[in-house]
Amino acid sequence: MNKFNLHFIAVISVAVFLNSCSSQPEQKQEASTENEEAKIDAEIKPRLSAFAALPAVAENPENPITEAKVKLGHALYFDTRLSNAGKISCNSCHNLETFGVDNLPTSPGDAGKNGDRNSPTVLNAALHTTQFWDSRAKDVEEQAGMPVLNPVEMEIPDEAFLIKRLSAVPEYKQLFNEAFPGKGITYENMRKAIGAFERKLITPSRFDKYLAGDNTALALEEKKGLNNFIKIGCTTCHSGVALGGNMMQKFGVHREYWTLTDSKKIDEGKAALTKEEGDKYMFKVPSLRNVEKTYPYFHDGSVADLKKAIQIMAVAQLAYRMSPEEINSIEAFLKSLTGDIPAEFKKKPAL
Repeated sequence: MNKFNLHFIAVISVAVFLNSCSSQPEQKQEASTENEEAKIDAEIKPRLSAFAALPAVAENPENPITEAKVKLGHALYFDTRLSNAGKISCNSCHNLETFGVDNLPTSPGDAGKNGDRNSPTVLNAALHTTQFWDSRAKDVEEQAGMPVLNPVEMEIPDEAFLIKRLSAVPEYKQLFNEAFPGKGITYENMRKAIGAFERKLITPSRFDKYLAGDNTALALEEKKGLNNFIKIGCTTCHSGVALGGNMMQKFGVHREYWTLTDSKKIDEGKAALTKEEGDKYMFKVPSLRNVEKTYPYFHDGSVADLKKAIQIMAVAQLAYRMSPEEINSIEAFLKSLTGDIPAEFKKKPAL
C-alpha cells in the first residue's frame, strides 16, 4: 500500500471519528427532549378531562340543522338589509374572514355610534351555555335577533319593519319556504336560520388532535404551556369544549381589573342589567378558541397584546405573577387552539 492510500485512510478515519463525536451531543439532546416530552405528556394526560374535543356541529334539539336553514342563515348573516340604513350586516362586527371579529375594541353600529362592549367571536359561540358578555341570551338563536333591534347596533325599529323588508325580496320568499315549509318569513324563523348557520362555524385545531390521542399534534413548548395552564389554575374557568363560554365569573377576583387594563370606563358587567350587587363585574368567561386571532381582549377590548392579557388574568384572577417563560409557553399553547372554518362560509352568497 503506497503512502497516498495510507494518508487517505487516515483522513477518513479521523473524519469518521470526529463526526461520531459531534453527533453524540445531538443524540443526547434529542434523547433528553424526548424524555422531557414524554414526562410532560404523562403529567398532562390524566388532567385532560377538563377539556373536550369540538363536535362537527353545535346541535340544538329546538332548532334542528338542515341544509336549507344553513343556506338561508348564510344569506341573512351577510345581508345589510338587516340594518336600518343598510350599512352593516352581522358580518360587519363578526367578520368571518378575520376569525369572527372585527379586531376593534368596540364596534360601530348602523349610524356610526360604537357600542359599549367588545364584539366577541361568533366562531364556536354556539357551544357556549349563554350569549353576550352578560349572558342575557340563552343561545345563538335568541342572540341573533337582538342586535337587529338594538338602537345602537342595527337599528331596525321593530320586527314588522324587517319582515316587510325581507318579504319584498323574491329570493327570500323561496329560501324561507324551503327552510321552513308552510311557515314562511317570520322574525323567529330569521333567528333560527342565522342560528343554524352559526352552529356550523366550528373550528377544530391541533389541540383537538392532541385530545384525540395524537401526541405529535403539539410541539414541546405548546405542551409545556398546556401543563402550566393546568397547574397554575387557568382551567378553573377556561375548561370544557370551548375552553370557556360555560360560566360567569367576576373579572378582578384578587385585584380590580381596570387597574391592570387601564380601561377608560369601569363596566359593572351583569350588574348593569340586573342591578344586583352580587353581579358586579361579573362577565361571561370568553372562549379561548382562536384567541390568538380575536384581539383586542376583555369585555372592553382594552388590551391588544396576548402576552399582556395572559399576565393580567394571572394577577387579577389567580393572584399569581407568571414568569416570562410561563407566559411564553402558555401563549404557545393558546396558539395551538387556532382553527378555521370552510372557505365557502366566509364569502357573501349570491342572492
